[in-house]
Amino acid sequence: MYDIESAYMRFLGRCHIEHAALKAVLFDMDGVLFDSMKNHTLAWYETISGMGIPCVREEFYQYEGATGKGTIDHIYQRTYGRDATDHEVEYIYGEKSRRFNELGEAEPMPGAKEMLTEVVRRGLIPVLVTGSGQRSLLDRLNRVYPGVFAPERMVTAFDVQRGKPDPEPYLKGLEKAGVKPFEAMVVENAPLGVRAGVVARIFTVAVNTGPIPDEQLRRAGANLLFPDMQSLAEHFCNLKF
Repeated sequence: MYDIESAYMRFLGRCHIEHAALKAVLFDMDGVLFDSMKNHTLAWYETISGMGIPCVREEFYQYEGATGKGTIDHIYQRTYGRDATDHEVEYIYGEKSRRFNELGEAEPMPGAKEMLTEVVRRGLIPVLVTGSGQRSLLDRLNRVYPGVFAPERMVTAFDVQRGKPDPEPYLKGLEKAGVKPFEAMVVENAPLGVRAGVVARIFTVAVNTGPIPDEQLRRAGANLLFPDMQSLAEHFCNLKF
């Protein structure tokens, strides 16, 4: 059920590739490296509902991986039938970020440090691929996971035109790592992010660290599904390939 090596080999077979070696691991941030989604969803809910726009907190788990502008445009299209203006996006995302920072620092995700340590030990290239522009979290990466993510191997909301589920963020991640799609692995926790990794033709592992049903991650195309980062780290450390 959790055999990463077999799942990767099946993936290569479907890509009609006989021989390949894993060279890079591309990590989402929220819900993968930090247990931050409960704060994100609350900040989004309070900001949007505070504007008199109907919403529920749980829906913002579904938008994880999209850029802030992408989330706001989705809400505006649903409510007003149009995208938000640049001024509206700047104001709303500023309010959401302010509220997010008031909620305190998100804890590192259990199992993430062990996973990153093993990636580095194996000589693989760690790459950050996040739809977030939350500078408070980005600044914490080097404090919580020192020396893991080089600045030139980070893809954030500031680097892309189209957020997840568009493959652009993961394609940029491949470019920054200097590897081909079949030489990489994506670690994601949200349907939009899983879909982005799959469309980019990368072996995509989902970790269900939130309230989203497993079936949604499977339908998004995850090649393998783990219940949390701890179980992924344990199985990854035992890999023989």
